Amino acid sequence: MSITTEQLSATTLLRFATAGSVDDGKSTLVGRLLHDSKSVLTDQLEAVALASTNRGQEAPDLALLTDGLRAEREQGITIDVAYRYFATPRRRFILADTPGHVQYTRNMVTGASTAELAVVLVDARNGVVEQTRRHAAVAALLRVPHVVLAVNKMDLVDYAEPVFASIAEEFTAYAASLGVPEITAIPISALAGDNVVEPSAHMDWYGGPTVLEHLETVPVSHDLTACHARFPVQYVIRPQSAEHPDYRGYAGQIAAGVFRVGETVSVLPSGRTTTIEGIDALGESVDIAWAPQSVTIRLADDIDISRGDLIAPADDAPTTTQDVEATVCHVADQPLTVGQRVLLKHTTRTVKAIVKDIPSRLTLDDLSQHPDPGQLVANDIGRVVVRTAEPLALDTYAASRRTGSFLLIDPADGTTLTAGMAGASFAAEADADADTSAEDAEWDF
Repeated sequence: MSITTEQLSATTLLRFATAGSVDDGKSTLVGRLLHDSKSVLTDQLEAVALASTNRGQEAPDLALLTDGLRAEREQGITIDVAYRYFATPRRRFILADTPGHVQYTRNMVTGASTAELAVVLVDARNGVVEQTRRHAAVAALLRVPHVVLAVNKMDLVDYAEPVFASIAEEFTAYAASLGVPEITAIPISALAGDNVVEPSAHMDWYGGPTVLEHLETVPVSHDLTACHARFPVQYVIRPQSAEHPDYRGYAGQIAAGVFRVGETVSVLPSGRTTTIEGIDALGESVDIAWAPQSVTIRLADDIDISRGDLIAPADDAPTTTQDVEATVCHVADQPLTVGQRVLLKHTTRTVKAIVKDIPSRLTLDDLSQHPDPGQLVANDIGRVVVRTAEPLALDTYAASRRTGSFLLIDPADGTTLTAGMAGASFAAEADADADTSAEDAEWDF
């Protein structure tokens, strides 16, 4: 049984993030996008108009639609990741407006980690700058499949085609060298609305799509049969009631791929093999289910399965490991150090772990490697080697963004320390094996 286009039509959702240097106009672009697509409520517009008047501005400042924090409005910058939800007749959107400051790189990682498209803004007057390259590198690290280069403030360079062409050529060459698979360049003026929702009358030399048109038509990968099917168990359902005396189901959200009744599957990390006897979705039995549906899977055999176990096709199951090599972005104010005891959270599974090595720290400005830094501080991106107390069924991040990612957590207070992407990236491979010696008896793996 195959998945039909009609079945997938209800799931047409695009998650995208914006990024760019300070004052490149990210928040204005987002505000213009929301305003011109008629996704802003009247009371929101009135609040923006009042705030703009209080700041002595004649016209409403559309950037205020996303800069919601008082500190952001006072400084005229974006600090936190602002999420906005809107829809057009053709597609639904979840938008993450991320900060441009270097010290908020971790916020961009947060916003772009689930994005299928990143909009990188460039001021047409300044061209590609250091922060532009940094954001392109982060998008490449996070395997964002589509990148849009929005060359903003074209009105301030007289809508000159050569200016746009030069910037587009430089950025495209750089991003392609990082492995970004698709790059689309669009000349815009967020303030005037040129090529944001409506085509610009000032740039007849440009024949491509507007920003919204591209967002509505960019292909969102729904070839789920090509994905590695993964089902992290979140909850074991055993009602043991008179109506369901023998019911045993494993509930959770399908992380990737497709599962079918009758399919042979493996349960990891135990490695036991069985078949899918039934799938329950929304109170009904179904023959097939796919990501990101939340379902309950029933198996033919009674196997010891608990929260954190992973169900995968027997012929396409990930290899379990206790040695995790990954590229990470450190997001906490406290540093991450070699020998530090942490908790590693992967899908629904959380295990004890030790940071065995930090082979290198990546300098995003020029993509150079700083070997053996000893620690990572806030906003640093580097390679780590982690040893876990229990085996993990971990994919590489290149194969699956969902099951190839993890978090390192402070066991003392539950603070998220680091976001990790297992396996290789465009950065150099880790050239040191994990040290498997025990640090002390409590954390002896």
